[in-house]
Amino acid sequence: MPTAAAHTSSTSARNTVIAHDLASFKRGLGELVPELRGRACRLAGDPIVADDIVQDAIERALRFSAQYERGTNLRAWLYQILFSVFITRYRRSRRERNALRVLASDPCAWTTPDRFAPPESGTSLTPSARGKFDALPETFRLVLQLVDLDELTYREAATELGVPVGTVMSRLHRGRKMLASQLQEAA
Repeated sequence: MPTAAAHTSSTSARNTVIAHDLASFKRGLGELVPELRGRACRLAGDPIVADDIVQDAIERALRFSAQYERGTNLRAWLYQILFSVFITRYRRSRRERNALRVLASDPCAWTTPDRFAPPESGTSLTPSARGKFDALPETFRLVLQLVDLDELTYREAATELGVPVGTVMSRLHRGRKMLASQLQEAA
């Protein structure tokens, strides 16, 4: 039967994992995987995602093993990597959700069929498309003409019109949206 002193020393040894060389580093990684998985499950709330996070954290720890300061707490170092991986994945998924929300709310943000693609150089618009194009307000029509038909860059179009690049981008987006709407109504 282990004594209280023996139990205390094994508990403190379990809390601090220290690696002095590559072999003990790898051994320590293996010992800490169950703890890392538990921590990842608590963070992510999904065991499958947790497994991916742990795998990424272990892979990152192995890749950056030279940055581990030998003789220090390996557990703390790995927990920091795990948390970093979790935050990175969370931010990426949030950006993807936001992008999908924007794409779902703006039908013109998705790639449109070839019939709405800008005409090739030297190709003129059909009379029907030209009529819809000419019916656009002048501010939008000019930007569409310069960027889509004359193939100027945003910066070149901004210089030509004497407006900021952001204004060109905004007018271009809104003008394309208006034109696409008019062309879809005609179809």
